[in-house]
Amino acid sequence: MDIGDELDQRRALLDAWVDTRRRIALLEAESSALLAERIRLRDRDTKGNSFHRDAIHRSMVAEYSAAGRIPQGTADRAFADAYFIENHYPLVRDALHRGDITAAHAREIVGAGSVVREAIAARAVEPETQTVFETASIVVAENDTPARTRAYARSIAAALAGETVVERQRRAASERTVTVRPADDGLALLQVVLPEHLAAAIFDRLTQMANEVIRTRDDRDPCLDPDVIDVGADPIYPGSLDPSDPALDDFVIFGHGDTFTSDPLVDPSSADIEHVAGDERTLDQVRADLLTDLLLGSDPGAVHGSGLENIRGRVQVTVAGSTLAGDDDRPAEHDGKGPIDPDVARDLARCTTSWSRLFLDHTGMITATDSYAPTEGMRRFLRARDPHCRFPGCRMPVHRCQFDHNHDHAKGGATSLDNLSAFCAGHHLLKHPDMDDGSRWTARQIPGGDIEWTSPLGRVYTDPPPRRVMFV
Repeated sequence: MDIGDELDQRRALLDAWVDTRRRIALLEAESSALLAERIRLRDRDTKGNSFHRDAIHRSMVAEYSAAGRIPQGTADRAFADAYFIENHYPLVRDALHRGDITAAHAREIVGAGSVVREAIAARAVEPETQTVFETASIVVAENDTPARTRAYARSIAAALAGETVVERQRRAASERTVTVRPADDGLALLQVVLPEHLAAAIFDRLTQMANEVIRTRDDRDPCLDPDVIDVGADPIYPGSLDPSDPALDDFVIFGHGDTFTSDPLVDPSSADIEHVAGDERTLDQVRADLLTDLLLGSDPGAVHGSGLENIRGRVQVTVAGSTLAGDDDRPAEHDGKGPIDPDVARDLARCTTSWSRLFLDHTGMITATDSYAPTEGMRRFLRARDPHCRFPGCRMPVHRCQFDHNHDHAKGGATSLDNLSAFCAGHHLLKHPDMDDGSRWTARQIPGGDIEWTSPLGRVYTDPPPRRVMFV
């Protein structure tokens, strides 16, 4: 089989998979319609029998859960989504039945649209706002992942609903809580409900610290079992040993500076010298251990590395100057996540040491920043334009990405704004010159900041830069 035939086969498999995904979306739409019809029967059954309405609903959910072999919570959410899609989101329903979006996209739009429905019910906005919200959200959903759709739909809803989203976030902040429940095999689930910007900052700080531990874990000094000289529970490191201490003569040979080794003439069975095993913890395991250290000991233990206390969690927030000055209470935007309470944005602004002033055009697209230093200015512009990796569907935040040339610098690509964008390490690798040509992608930036990715099969996928939602 020649190369051309192999490419044709791969393209045919991709086309068949995409078509299958579309047919799955159509079946999801059919499933949603069936659930909505069942809800109509439930409503008929409960007419004149409101006292037993909850029991009738629970029985219905339990039966579908058993028949579908799915958790009752999942079945209950599916019924709720079906009800709202069929009765309150006609444009989403039609897009789902055409196979243009998936049930996951529809679920995110319905969830984000609750603030719009609340604003309409309170007569804070006109009923036509619902159509505007659906139309704008579907445009995103037809071209992006459910996760990106959620973030953008939430921002659209906040822009349309105005003060409603701010009021909801302020009410929700009072619901923060910490819970714990068993998870079998001696483990437990510690769950913390916090404002989203705080949770994002905590997770980011833990990730930075864990990466630092993993980077430096091979640099640890050897240590001596503390039970040898009865000094407590902590391992003993070279800097804490006193060469003049006679208690160490039978166990330790000192070298130059703060170095030592165990005495090879001592019986290993009685020496109790501790040989530190290599740290093979995963990133998730290190994050969990660091969280435990921070909560129980205030600061990470020295065994986990140095300088970790200087690492801070990062969040990126966009807020209008008028809101920052207190002239209005328009929602700010937690980049990549959605709207954020303006009071929270102002609090963050008081604490930050890093500022970027952004200039937007009438569509909400960032066109420039106010930096004067060319190199750092370009980086600030790109951080503002690309809040996450620019591979289609990827949401890795910009501070964990690399600014890379779309057209490789080694092949003549210019170091300019129209040839630079943020790529996470994994997607940067896809276009690396060392990648085999049969698996290598290419990226090209077109006017307006869109990135055109060309796959090894010759397919083109476009990722537009996220537009800021204009709060008007």
